[in-house]
Amino acid sequence: MRIVLTGGGTGGHIYPAIAVGKQMMREHPNAKLLYIGTERGLESRIVPEAGIPFESIDITGFKRKLSLDNVQTVIRFLKGVRRSKELLRRFKADAVVGTGGYVCGPVVYAAARLGIPTLIHEQNVIPGLTNKFLARYADCVAVSFQESLAHFGKAKRTVHTGNPCATHVAAANRNKGYAALGLPEGSRIVLVVGGSRGAKAINEAMVDMAPLLGRLPGVHFVFVTGETYFERTMERIRQVTPIVANYLHVHSYLHNMPEVLAATTLVVGRAGASSLAEITALGLPSILIPSPNVTNNHQEANARSLVEAGAAEMVLEKDLRGAELLDRIDAILSDEHRLRSMRRASEGLGMPDAAERIAAELNRLTRRG
Repeated sequence: MRIVLTGGGTGGHIYPAIAVGKQMMREHPNAKLLYIGTERGLESRIVPEAGIPFESIDITGFKRKLSLDNVQTVIRFLKGVRRSKELLRRFKADAVVGTGGYVCGPVVYAAARLGIPTLIHEQNVIPGLTNKFLARYADCVAVSFQESLAHFGKAKRTVHTGNPCATHVAAANRNKGYAALGLPEGSRIVLVVGGSRGAKAINEAMVDMAPLLGRLPGVHFVFVTGETYFERTMERIRQVTPIVANYLHVHSYLHNMPEVLAATTLVVGRAGASSLAEITALGLPSILIPSPNVTNNHQEANARSLVEAGAAEMVLEKDLRGAELLDRIDAILSDEHRLRSMRRASEGLGMPDAAERIAAELNRLTRRG
């Protein structure tokens, strides 16, 4: 089986595609993968590091208002379709998986025109422009959130699979997480993280909280700043608390996030689709602070899905204050009944077999093809 993966711009599109590819390799050891992205996107670095062959096309996204730039984008799209057809024919693709981002537009469209089975995956509650466009051409639309199904009413087939990033995290070893952090097994851990690149607003709230953390005895705060913010954030923490307490553990980045998540008691962070898939796969309660700087404010919609299920609380960034955030953390951790209830609700939303579900759809499409 020969599978083409495409999607890019952000890790939220790239990592689900890689997760699907790895699942197909587990099920079909002789399968071949090819990833088509852009040289400008993160995929040009992340995909080769994952050991997957990479090819690129030249494409940019549409502006959301009338612009002469969109004329050039249409020209690039048509050229991208021609280039994609060449790559698909050369690779002899059996199926194409698109996970969003403008790069997957010409690739999936080209595959559909060539009669190659296609599947697109939507990570967020509110679909992106590219996936909404591709839905009419794709053989199957897979979604992470049940609420997304209504947005794809005219698609040939829609399935609620969850996010494939959940599958890898679900098997993580929590004891390895404790060991990596240098903490005793069973420690209560609050993981504060603003995404892989960090979040300035969350970092500022954590700086404000730093002198107050002693109010929660026995709780370890694992704080991930993002590499760009690390030095400045550490400098500010030392200004407000000259001796950094042994219950505050500050990191620029965590390379073993699945294991750390498995050891975590409560997550405080953004509401990106892949992050929420990982959180719910492990049944973790969370306090979500959606980024307001994303298309269609989709992180707030993602967060609201968990809040309405009882798995999370939400704090809008404009309302974020360090002392008030600590009060929320304290209220959850000090109420064991509430903590258990949030865990159950999170588990109820989790789909740790998401990659397997998507692989099953691909197997169905290729058998049919």
